Amino acid sequence: MRFGIFIPQGWRHDLVGIDPAEHWATMLDLARHADEGPYESIWVYDHFHTTPVPSAEATHEAWSLISAYAATTKRVRLGQMCTCIGYRNPAYLAKVAATADHISGGRVEMGIGAGWYEHEWRAYGYGFPRPGERLAQLDEGVQIMRQLWTEGEASFDGKHFQVDGAICRPLPLQDGGIPLWIAGGGEQKTLRTAAKYAAYTNFVGTPDVFAHKSQVLEAHCKDIGTDFGRITRSANYNVVIGETGKDVQDRLAWTRAHFAPHLPEATLESTMELYAGGPLVGTPEQIVERLKELESLGMTYAITNFIEGAYDRSGIDLFTSKVIPELLTAS
Repeated sequence: MRFGIFIPQGWRHDLVGIDPAEHWATMLDLARHADEGPYESIWVYDHFHTTPVPSAEATHEAWSLISAYAATTKRVRLGQMCTCIGYRNPAYLAKVAATADHISGGRVEMGIGAGWYEHEWRAYGYGFPRPGERLAQLDEGVQIMRQLWTEGEASFDGKHFQVDGAICRPLPLQDGGIPLWIAGGGEQKTLRTAAKYAAYTNFVGTPDVFAHKSQVLEAHCKDIGTDFGRITRSANYNVVIGETGKDVQDRLAWTRAHFAPHLPEATLESTMELYAGGPLVGTPEQIVERLKELESLGMTYAITNFIEGAYDRSGIDLFTSKVIPELLTAS
């Protein structure tokens, strides 16, 4: 199994209480920590505002961070989970990503999706197209990016995007262009787009849902005539880990106390359900067992999030020392 880790960037209220002037130093320090291994990749989210409710707390922009990490790390691959196709013209986005790929020495991944956070869309003047339109944008945008990365020039006359002789030079350093991660589990359109274009998918990581989405993806691949086996299936996980059950409960208590000043009560309860009820909540032994079950279903790339990472690395270090080696050995 392969592992990535999200770097705090503010959108999950994961930098609150830290002086904004110290945010970059905090993020960079954790990124460089991950760069030492064994994580294969570091990740950011493409959000402009905090979730699950917008607030005045800081949220740092994803592609600015990607370029910064490209210049300040040496080994880890650099991804976004995931870039919203509606926030940037896809030809412009392809150019941004190609430049970052050169800065990094060929380490950029392109996580791309249709977007969902209505408040951000409307706040930034993008409207909020119905789901079918956003998914059609995704399909068209991916075609434009692939054309630019492989041919260096793109012309495309779509319903949502039009480009006429857009040039992307130099090409990305990576042969065939930047790897595409199609994020989302929409069964009729998103997974069909993934079957056509994705090197990686990323959808819900609970065993039942993951198994079902994998079956849908495989059916689309058969229908289109693409190789299901070529697609690496990944999932994102909030990790709450402790040496003992009490340690796990203490970390959950810290998480509640951390969120409580920033979220309405009802939102706090639903947020805590996400953190307390995920597959990777428990002792190292419990988490290893669950990851092995997920691996047997075809989940071979886990992208991990530690809500406390900007303040306390003990959970990251415990996961790194006692969970990852067991899965690396098993694979």
